[in-house]
Amino acid sequence: MIKFFKNFRKDEAGAVTVDWVVLTAAVVGLAVAAYSAIETNTNSLAGAAATAIGGQDDLTP
Repeated sequence: MIKFFKNFRKDEAGAVTVDWVVLTAAVVGLAVAAYSAIETNTNSLAGAAATAIGGQDDLTP
């Protein structure tokens, strides 16, 4: 039984999986943050464009 615990402690096969899970979570978090920033700025830009277009006179010669 002691040999099993010594081998289990030395085994690093699962460490790579944990690294990939952490890296993937970081990438997903950054993607969500970027999407949120882009969505907010796009909505404000669309509102400003609508206001500018709405303020134009129709059929100005």
